[in-house]
Amino acid sequence: MAISTYGISLMYKANESETYTKLIDIKDFPDLGGSPEMLETTTLSDNMQTYIPGIQSLDALEFTANYTLADFKKIKAMEGVDTAFAVWFGAEGAEGKFNFNGQISAFPVGGGVNEVVSMTISIAPSTPITMAE
Repeated sequence: MAISTYGISLMYKANESETYTKLIDIKDFPDLGGSPEMLETTTLSDNMQTYIPGIQSLDALEFTANYTLADFKKIKAMEGVDTAFAVWFGAEGAEGKFNFNGQISAFPVGGGVNEVVSMTISIAPSTPITMAE
């Protein structure tokens, strides 16, 4: 059965003793993983290239949100601090909780006539993304 993106939340906790709380309402979320680098193992005896998987590749995790000054200031105040984050699927993460640590930043994005002002929230992951039990 498929699930909807409705109710997906970006969560955080200020310190390890706290529980996760919603950081901000998001409009989209990035891939929560990536393909591993391919390490070539081809020899002169092979008639085509062969590979083994290497380290998993992962870029900055970018989320889009509606811009408000209060939300922007909240995120800017968190910059430079390694923080625990999670993306929860479904109510209370019933469809999956994906946890990672990282450093957050935000910036307003350009806009045009008759558009909602948005911002990009970028998290540089400092740990692998894991699925909570």
